[in-house]
Amino acid sequence: MATVRTDQKQRVLMRAVPESFSNALASFFGSGPTDIALAKTQHAAYVQALLDCGLEVTILPADDKHPDCIFVEDQAIVIDGHVLLPVPGHPSRIAEQPPIADFLSRQLNGFQVCGMFGDARMDGGDILRLGDIFFVGLSDRTNQEGIETLRNLLSHLGHELRIINIPTEKALHLTSISSTPTDNIILTAEGYLSPEDFGELPDGCEVLVMPEEEVYGCNTIGFENGCVLVPDGYPTVIETLKQKGLTPVLLDMGQIREADGSITCCSIFF
Repeated sequence: MATVRTDQKQRVLMRAVPESFSNALASFFGSGPTDIALAKTQHAAYVQALLDCGLEVTILPADDKHPDCIFVEDQAIVIDGHVLLPVPGHPSRIAEQPPIADFLSRQLNGFQVCGMFGDARMDGGDILRLGDIFFVGLSDRTNQEGIETLRNLLSHLGHELRIINIPTEKALHLTSISSTPTDNIILTAEGYLSPEDFGELPDGCEVLVMPEEEVYGCNTIGFENGCVLVPDGYPTVIETLKQKGLTPVLLDMGQIREADGSITCCSIFF
């Protein structure tokens, strides 16, 4: 999950691929999955990569009534002893949340669980964390009211929040087009975001801009040991990570991409 620093990634919550996955929402990276068996194989390889990185993985059962339920990132936001349960931006996805909320409330004993109310809407995929700076995407799934709910929580925790306007004609979420493979690197792609969009960063932090055609590869998950999960097939991204002394762990995300899903979409770290 993008709201957890690399040194906090110890446990991860996921959800199995539903038999209805071919009906998942898709408008940007793909036109919908076509091979459910392959999607499950790719998801299993993702799980194994997390296990190999030393994480404790929990996989909740799929719900065939909800084709997008694999994308748990959108349903809960874990930040420093708090869990924010947003109202997802697409109405069809709201009913995916209860099993995730129930699991986290039981597992994270002592964490404060916060809700989102009224007209506020937010997908967890619109949140990116760089150390203790948070970025939120104003998108078709996350509105200003939702951002203000997040701002109130972060203000309570002493964190800064910066808003980034998502180019909604060609991108779904902030994490669809950027990620933080380490706590001092932001990856993004030409034609989507620029270093200026993120504002002035702390000393030692940088925005690395990849070719526009490698935008999908800009969604990564980094760990404290320097390993970075990255989609296979994006050579500039992979070589850039290597040049930074990191170890790319390549994953075939083909069928998940067809549902507009990226690596971070499938996990909640806590």
